[in-house]
Amino acid sequence: MSDDSQAGAGDFVVAIPARYAASRLPGKPLRLLGGDPLVLHVARRALQAGARQVWVATDDPRIAHALQGSGVEVAMTSPDHASGSDRLAECADIAGWGDDVAVVNLQGDEPFAPADGIRAVARALLDSGAPMATLATPVSDAQTLFDPNAVKLVRAANGDALYFSRAPIPWHRDGFASSREQLPSAGQWLRHIGIYAYRAGFLRCFTRLPPGQLEQVESLEQLRVLEAGHRIAVALAPSAFPAGVDTPEDLARAEAQLLGQA
Repeated sequence: MSDDSQAGAGDFVVAIPARYAASRLPGKPLRLLGGDPLVLHVARRALQAGARQVWVATDDPRIAHALQGSGVEVAMTSPDHASGSDRLAECADIAGWGDDVAVVNLQGDEPFAPADGIRAVARALLDSGAPMATLATPVSDAQTLFDPNAVKLVRAANGDALYFSRAPIPWHRDGFASSREQLPSAGQWLRHIGIYAYRAGFLRCFTRLPPGQLEQVESLEQLRVLEAGHRIAVALAPSAFPAGVDTPEDLARAEAQLLGQA
């Protein structure tokens, strides 16, 4: 059995938060990509990964209607949730998942999320014993490292996250003293990939935690978990995660990518 198949069908479920009123691309889940709604492409990726169940957690009946006959379940959730995590916690209750169920949170704007990456984050959760897991990928250029929109992280020897930051961490004292135009030859830097897995019980617990000071400073929700003293296992993504769809330009790029795969 290959390494990639260790978290196979039956080990995890996927939940996709899909809010209709996206600020930069209104109605984003229903925007057409290759003739099908964006959220349907994401759901198909989850099904290809071998999830036992795939749920879309939404606040709009138009999204539910677009998913009829797709093989996924729909949870109609409150329109008042502040975050996708809050929406998924309600989905967990609607779906009736027990506290030990492994839930992968796949963002509803990632139509090209690789199946092996979805399995990898589920496997990181199951193998580590941590209540939460995520993925990272090596940083290969200084521009990404110094970009505050690219979230970086550092890991402990056991693979658990020590910290997430918009700052370039770890800071190479001697290397960056001489130049910030290229990465020093010594050291490895990691960029966070925004896919998560949780035990359903911890997902419910997480949404009840008050926002921490670090979360508010960096505007990174996952820091709430670390500041409260909980573990987040971090695995390296086995393949690249293409950028998600946030703007009309992103949608046009995704359409071109889809046509290139045809």
